[in-house]
Order: sequence, then structure tokens, then C-alpha cells
Amino acid sequence: MANYVIGDVQGCLDSLHKLLDKVQFNPEVDVLWFAGDLVNRGPRSLDTLRYVRNLGQQAHTVLGNHDLHLLALWCNSGRSHESDTIAEVVHAPDGEELVNWLRSQPLALRLPRTQNTVDQALLTHAGILPQWSFEDALALSSEVQAVLSGSDWQAFMAALYGNKPNRWDPELQGFDRLRFIVNVFTRMRMVRDDGKIDFKYKLEPADAPPELKPWFELERACSAEGPIVFGHWSTLGQIKNKAGYCLDTGCVWGGQLTALRLEDEVIIQVEAVEPPLPTIP
Repeated sequence: MANYVIGDVQGCLDSLHKLLDKVQFNPEVDVLWFAGDLVNRGPRSLDTLRYVRNLGQQAHTVLGNHDLHLLALWCNSGRSHESDTIAEVVHAPDGEELVNWLRSQPLALRLPRTQNTVDQALLTHAGILPQWSFEDALALSSEVQAVLSGSDWQAFMAALYGNKPNRWDPELQGFDRLRFIVNVFTRMRMVRDDGKIDFKYKLEPADAPPELKPWFELERACSAEGPIVFGHWSTLGQIKNKAGYCLDTGCVWGGQLTALRLEDEVIIQVEAVEPPLPTIP
């Protein structure tokens, strides 16, 4: 048995199959953990959702910003983009079933401790704030998951988009609180010196203005906790970092699709099968 954490697939199902062939994935005993962004920009978003969902308990995923974008478009709360490739999900005969499955997924998951690993690890799409412990992150994820999987989820999707508030306050309430939590888990890359999240900068940290720092470079309040595994940042240019591992290696842009085997923390990669998108993210 092996546990594989996989970076942003974004509808690149052929690349995913190539990666799973390389690791000799056995759906009877192995387990897949996805870092979010199962869909969008790649050519097979619908088939990717069907495949992962049909794996049942052998596959787990957190939500990424593109997954949330699909949910927003489903309930007419989002604005479509030229690069979107998720209309096929919206119009599929099983689209509602897939959307309901997707909106029941969390923003953060505790990865299993294996025989050869001492520390617990946390999986999320973009990261967590340095002042949040793993328990904090999982509790905040549960707050959002309860709303998204509930009957009033579409009201939240209508209020989802926005960059404010951009600094954490435990006293935040309502949609402001939920929006901030979602933005941290699915959009965050850089944090300003004053603690505010910057949502604009997407390139390599080395080229960033001096007042911006990658969230994973900031000192964590619970430094004794294990690694954080995330995706979202295809331009980061590195996999191992101070906080853990970034597994988004730009498959949809013609890069690689990357997996981390938890049992020995070995990185496995395949070159993208799909034609790359014409522009950088």
C-alpha cells in the first residue's frame, strides 16, 4: 500500500493516467490525495471529476480555486473566462451529481502518518497562515465545508469573490470570515510585512517587492508540526520549501505532473501529455 499526493491536475487526465502508470497505482490498496484544482484549463475536466469520484475512498481531494470557480459558474455566481474548460461539467447529464460531490470536499486534510514518517502532514491547495496550527486549519476548513455542503451554499457562492478582508481576525463573522478562509486556503501566495495577504503577485518570490514574502517563509506559530503539502503556485520553481512541498509543477502549462509518495517522501514526475496552454499563468 502507498499514499500518493498529487499536484494540480486541472483536467489533464491523460497526464494523470501516465503518472499513475509510472507509480503502478493499485486502486485496491493505494490511496491518492489531490492538492486541489482537479479541473479547468486542461482538456478533460469532466472525465477527471468522474475518474476521481469513482475511486471512492481510494481518492481524497481538497478544493482549489478552479474547483470553486466551477461551483460558482454552476450557480451563476461566477464570471466565465476565455481559458475555462469546465462548461462540459455544467452541461453534463451527471453534472449536478458531480458538483454536489465536489462541494462536499474540504479545504484542508490531515495526511496519514505512515510507518516511516514521524510527523503528521497537512494538505491544502495554497497554504495556511503561519499563525494557524493544523487544528486551527482543520477547524476553519470544517466551517466552510459545512456551508458549502449545506442547502444555502449558493448564497455563499454569490458572496465568495473579493479580496477583503485581507488580514486575519478571529472575530471575523459571516461571509467575510468564510471568504477570508477560502482565500487563504485557495489563493494565497504572498504576505505583506503588516500581515495582509497580497493576491496580485503570482511569479517567483525572488522577483517580488521587498515588502512581500511567501507565506511558507514566515515563522510558524506551531513549528513543531509536520510538513504542509500544497499546489497552486506553478511559477514557484521549487518543490521542497521551508514549510513542506509545493506539488504544482505546471502540468497544464506544459510542465510536469508531480506526486509525493508519503511513505518515503520520494518525488515522482511525468512530463505533461496535453499540449501546453499558449500563455504563462
